[in-house]
Amino acid sequence: MDINCNVLFVAIFILFYTSLANISTDEAALLSLKSHISFHPNNILASNWSSSTPVCSWIGITCSSRHNRVTALDISSMQLHGTIPPHIGNLSFLSFLDISNNTFHGDLPQELAHLQRLKLIDVTSNNFTGAIPSFLSLLPKIRFVYLSSNQFLGEIPSSLSNLTKLQVLRMQNNFLQGEIPRELSDLRYLTILDLQINQLTGSIPSSIFNITTMQVIALTKNNLTGKLPTTICDHLPNMEGLYLQRNSLDGVIPPNLEKCRKLQILGLGYNEFIGTVPRELANLTALTTLAMAALHLEGEIPMELGDLTELKTLELSQNELTGSFPDSIFNMSALQTIDFELNKLSGTLPSDLGRGMPNLKAIFCGGNNLSGFISDSISNSSRLTMFDLSENSFTGPIPKSLGNLEYLEHMNLERNNFISDPSLSFLTSLTNCRKLRVLALGYSPLDGVLPASVGNFSNSLQRFVHQLVN
Repeated sequence: MDINCNVLFVAIFILFYTSLANISTDEAALLSLKSHISFHPNNILASNWSSSTPVCSWIGITCSSRHNRVTALDISSMQLHGTIPPHIGNLSFLSFLDISNNTFHGDLPQELAHLQRLKLIDVTSNNFTGAIPSFLSLLPKIRFVYLSSNQFLGEIPSSLSNLTKLQVLRMQNNFLQGEIPRELSDLRYLTILDLQINQLTGSIPSSIFNITTMQVIALTKNNLTGKLPTTICDHLPNMEGLYLQRNSLDGVIPPNLEKCRKLQILGLGYNEFIGTVPRELANLTALTTLAMAALHLEGEIPMELGDLTELKTLELSQNELTGSFPDSIFNMSALQTIDFELNKLSGTLPSDLGRGMPNLKAIFCGGNNLSGFISDSISNSSRLTMFDLSENSFTGPIPKSLGNLEYLEHMNLERNNFISDPSLSFLTSLTNCRKLRVLALGYSPLDGVLPASVGNFSNSLQRFVHQLVN
């Protein structure tokens, strides 16, 4: 009995000693990190990370109750400046590492490969340099990798395909070059692929569109070329956001996009797409943003787009679109922004403009061939802040009801054929628009003098009064 008690006592002592030794290792690693931080405002870490207090009580530190080891290090958004020492690799129980939104610089040490339990690494918004760390492919449990907004350069390692549990890969806003590795399509649990604002070239691997778990593909502002596959949405039942703006993609917009039934944001603008606006896009009933500006689209705006009851932003500017506005567009109650400027659209605006769009905040129709009057009903879009009908052929008087738009900040009606209002009463009504900063009415038949009440405009507007008349 005594022997058993002695054995138990020794076992407890060994476990206790081992625990102390391990937490001491964690402490040493963290104190090394502290010593590599050259600036920390308010000395948060200097006063808190101290050997005189238990490691597990330090700010930004989480320990497991079972092993009494550091499992999470979160020192994000502390305005810290410095480098990451190799000793961080000694935090062998670490599963969560977040040092984002600081100004750490230099390379990420290779010793981070020792963190075999790591599930998340977030170094977003720092100044790290060098290539994408190759050690990432040696972390078998990693699920979330956030490397955005640093100065990483070089190519995306194809070895990242070894991370079989990876769910999120964000490398936005770096200096990455080369092609998107086809091997990334092996990441069968990937939900978010964000490679925006880099210098990537080549075509988008079609196999990327076969990852059935994918929710967001974000490749905006690269140098990508080629066509989108005609089967783009055959295997993307969960896709919610497709961001492909500002590349050099060409070909037609695949009607097959209609199969991405959960798609909320579709960004295709500023590419080289040709053809027409696919009517099939009207089947994307969850769509909130349709951005297709600065392409080479022709033909008419499909009336079927009026079925997109959740749509908040409709952007088709800088194309070659013709015909008149479908009436259905102006009955989309969720719409906040309409941008049709710089096309070849003709016809008139609806006589009940504004009545069906209570949430409208911006309407841009400048640079078309529109004519007719501006309806008094525009005041029903009471949240309107931006109103641009410049460079068209509108006629008639400018409605006084514009003065009811209390949130109006920018109104450009220049280069039209509005007739003169002898009293310029619409200007008097605009004195109710206390937020109005820009008012452009020049290069039109309007004449006369400004009323004395123009002095009631905000000071910022005074800089623009020279645009009010010829």
